[in-house]
Amino acid sequence: MFSIGHFAQYGRVSARMLRHYDAIGLLRPARTDPASGYRYYEAAQLARLNRIIALKDLGFSLQQVGAILAEEVSVPELRGMLRLRRAELEASLAAAGARLAQVEARLRTIESEGRMSADEVVVKHTGAVLLAELSGIAASYGPEDIGPVIQPLYGELCRRLETAGVTPSGPGLAYYEDAPEPPAAKTPARTPAAKTPEEHGPTWTPEAIIVHAGIVITEEALAKAGGGTTDSTTDGTSSHPGTTSATPTPTHTRTPTGLGFDVVTLPGLDCAATVVHRGPMSRILPTVQNLAHWIDTNGYRSAGYARELYLECPPDQENWVTEIQEPVVRA
Repeated sequence: MFSIGHFAQYGRVSARMLRHYDAIGLLRPARTDPASGYRYYEAAQLARLNRIIALKDLGFSLQQVGAILAEEVSVPELRGMLRLRRAELEASLAAAGARLAQVEARLRTIESEGRMSADEVVVKHTGAVLLAELSGIAASYGPEDIGPVIQPLYGELCRRLETAGVTPSGPGLAYYEDAPEPPAAKTPARTPAAKTPEEHGPTWTPEAIIVHAGIVITEEALAKAGGGTTDSTTDGTSSHPGTTSATPTPTHTRTPTGLGFDVVTLPGLDCAATVVHRGPMSRILPTVQNLAHWIDTNGYRSAGYARELYLECPPDQENWVTEIQEPVVRA
């Protein structure tokens, strides 16, 4: 047998903790000296102590630990609890990391207010492009809502392009539009080749945004893979809330290809204020807000949601290069 001090050393716990476990009936000593009150433990009791500590570290209260041990929890069951707890902790860490990234983005925005020079912004026309795309719904236009939707969309789109044998001919291009309110039945709004909103975003809310994740392809590559387009464009106006375009803005329809993604000919922008953003998209806020200052200062106003042209996307997001394309008209 071991004294309480030695048993505590082998179990990597304190003697005070063992006395507490004894007091609440969680781990009784094998023998207690009736004269001195000294507690003695057997080596076999280390197994119960290990279970107590493991369950406690998994987040269970001591009362819950006692109830679980009373049911004689097995090692495989403990392993399952550990996997579940690990997943919960990883999700919490990811959420905390995302919140910290947003705080950092706001701080960078505050620090860089008004620092964008005139030569960083280029006003230009952009040409029409043929895109393979998947779409989903984000709760809002904020980076914290866009990111969790657009990232899996691009991952899935790349997988489907590879499966179909369609080789991209250009970079990724993301664009956005307001999500239309669904019918009275409240069926989720979705686009033809998109996954369900539960997989790629929430159901409709007044601030909901349709996220279009596209990659530039060619008609030849599409035809070679057995797909085809009947896409057409018409004249319309921007649907961006609170703005109207001085000239008609081409709208577009998307066509299912039978290859697991849609194809759309995205019209070019007649007049776009563009700026290059370097680094992860989670830190895009300072760039777009400085662009907003430039637009306002130089006599323009926004005519729609900005597009994102992903010029360079290496594994390390710190080295990403993205061109922000904001459609503008003269104020």
